[in-house]
Amino acid sequence: MFEESKSPDAREQDREEIYEHGSVTTRSDRGNIHCITIVGQIEGHNVLPSENKSTKYEHVCPQLAAIEESDEIEGLLILLNTVGGDIEAGLAIAELIAGMKTPTVSLILGGGHSIGVPLAVAAEHSFIAPSAVVTIHPVRITGVVVGSPQTFRYFERVQERIIRFVSGHSNISEDDFRRYMLATGEIATDVGTVVDGREAVESGLIDELGSLSDALEYLHRRIREKRENNT
Repeated sequence: MFEESKSPDAREQDREEIYEHGSVTTRSDRGNIHCITIVGQIEGHNVLPSENKSTKYEHVCPQLAAIEESDEIEGLLILLNTVGGDIEAGLAIAELIAGMKTPTVSLILGGGHSIGVPLAVAAEHSFIAPSAVVTIHPVRITGVVVGSPQTFRYFERVQERIIRFVSGHSNISEDDFRRYMLATGEIATDVGTVVDGREAVESGLIDELGSLSDALEYLHRRIREKRENNT
């Protein structure tokens, strides 16, 4: 179904969906695909200043549940260009994506930094644009913290949750991902590593180099396979 064949009300609904939630559903004979964008900073329990570009987890989580339950939507495309953000909110979204039976594909454009990495690998198949990069670094927190061994151990446990999730949903080993995370000399003011698209694929972190057409082609192929299996 082409855009021109939609009623004015349907086109207006699509425009509102893009404006309000950064998402849209496209429909064609090849399959109905819902696209969501995860951009800026992942917003968690604390509301970010209005000038910050952010993705709110309380918006994304119910969207994912609705997509999974929908009889109409056959595939999910996740476009990522994020600086990271709230760890628990990011992991919550990632776990939802990883638990979906609906075919899912992620595409990193620009950057998929910090908690954006688990979000990318949570999809069934991940792509990264050749010009895109990801930043892998240890868990950090801003503001006042209690300077105690317990605080340090808490950070370690959170960090291990991320490492296990990423290695469990990609082809990179825990040791290699941890090595990227704790590298020195790569980032001027921090510990960690900036990994470009080609290296991200070679390391097993991301499945393929590709563009929008590659991600859509993968989704259409998976939709076709599911249709054939259900006939």
